[in-house]
Amino acid sequence: MRISSQETENYDEIIPKFENDRANSVSKLTGGDTITFSGKCLECCVGIVDMVNSTKISSVLYNSKLTKYYSIFLNSMSNIVKRFDGTIIKNVGDSILYYFPQTSDQKNKEALIKCLECSFSMVEVHDIINDKLFQEKLPTLDYRVSVDFGTMIMATTQNSLCEDIFGPTVNMCNKINHLAIPNTIVIGGDLYQLVRHLNHYKFDEVKGFSLGTSLVYPTYSIKRNGRGPIGSKFGCLL
Repeated sequence: MRISSQETENYDEIIPKFENDRANSVSKLTGGDTITFSGKCLECCVGIVDMVNSTKISSVLYNSKLTKYYSIFLNSMSNIVKRFDGTIIKNVGDSILYYFPQTSDQKNKEALIKCLECSFSMVEVHDIINDKLFQEKLPTLDYRVSVDFGTMIMATTQNSLCEDIFGPTVNMCNKINHLAIPNTIVIGGDLYQLVRHLNHYKFDEVKGFSLGTSLVYPTYSIKRNGRGPIGSKFGCLL
């Protein structure tokens, strides 16, 4: 097909405009930081609660049912975190990332206990959440809880008032989550060193997370051992 001289003139006008628009778009994408790191670092307990097999379950739900499904789970978990003085960072799909600011003082025994009891409360409301799902004619769900202690790097995201956190502790907490049996808790080795002397809990080492060398990061399951009224003192049912 032959192109007329008029069409050629039109192309001569369009192409420079297109190239200019493209250059402006690239400039906007590369200019300025979307995520700003404050330079602030904290050592705190970080937690993740993550649904099990959610991809398979969500694939058979319509949008309205899927919204209700996630809403029941995510809001239930978020409310528990807040009651134990935790801070919600964000939900990523079917998981929630949070941390406990008061644990920046490693000698604050009550803050460390709150962190652990938050995890127990999450596990203990499993049946209550599934009862709510059953009433809504939705599938039941399971989830895993992981917590660790270490350095977090604070950041803010453009157009967001909420803080975000990054760093090795967040990464490790995410990695060890899958080591938990559904509806149980695992903690990382750094947190274990801070809480292993607490009399109210029983710890069992599970298969650690490989660091890619001969080193393995130790991971522990945690249960209450029945000594003392810790659960009733900090207990938090929905």
